[in-house]
Amino acid sequence: MSAPTPEPAVSPNPAVSLAATYELTPPPPSGEGFETAWPVRAGDVDTANRLRYDSVARYLQDIGSDNLDASGLGDTDPFWIVRRTVIDVVRPSVWPERVTLRRWCSGLSTRWSNMRVDITGDKGALIRTEGFWISVSITSGMPTRISDEGIALLSRTTDEHRLRWKQWMRDAAPEPSAEDRTFVLRATDLDAFDHVNNAVYWQAVEDVLAATPDVAAVTGGPHRAVIEYLGPIVAGDAITLRHRRHRDGDTDAITVWFLVDGTVRTLARVLAYQGNRSSQASTISS
Repeated sequence: MSAPTPEPAVSPNPAVSLAATYELTPPPPSGEGFETAWPVRAGDVDTANRLRYDSVARYLQDIGSDNLDASGLGDTDPFWIVRRTVIDVVRPSVWPERVTLRRWCSGLSTRWSNMRVDITGDKGALIRTEGFWISVSITSGMPTRISDEGIALLSRTTDEHRLRWKQWMRDAAPEPSAEDRTFVLRATDLDAFDHVNNAVYWQAVEDVLAATPDVAAVTGGPHRAVIEYLGPIVAGDAITLRHRRHRDGDTDAITVWFLVDGTVRTLARVLAYQGNRSSQASTISS
């Protein structure tokens, strides 16, 4: 897929990134957006019964598909791919729990949009997300203009009509180390565009975190997970996962680089809320 060109990589430094400081927009008035609900399944959770990141990513795909069908945009604007996903885990979902998902547009241009989804649970879960979604042509795989009907519908919940892509994480990959690992693709990991499905990347992130000592210092409280897809990974690619623990501004962070032939195709970062964002997030009504 051809999409906005990644910005040049820079060396890691302690300066705070947009991944740490970006604030998600609040929900629109009651009655706006699209809402659905379902139970968290046993296959969606880890050994501690926590809803995994890859399961959240699948939920975002599923509500997006349901939203398209319910709105009629499945006929006019059927194909979208995600360029960035933000997952703010204020309070994790722990199985068994029934979750409600509410989806709305928080910004758009003529070919892409930011789609917010809040996930709340009947036992207290609160997960706030945002995805940068690009409308693509099924014939060319290139970004294509959103239909007039689509723009009209998306505009109901936002006044931002000049949304631009800005890469948040531009850290150059560090040197190889003994902690590097291979991530083996399966045939079931590929989507209709012959790309690795975006939820699969989150499985790799989960794998890295599971092997990270004292990971609870990052994920044990309110935290954020961000992934930016800079280039497609396709069948046959040999993927190396490289990760480092570091500081992003004032907070502890873990960054994962997805490399193919030495080139960074995707970056993911998981970081604790910094400053007073944790206390602010904890006051959000579920």
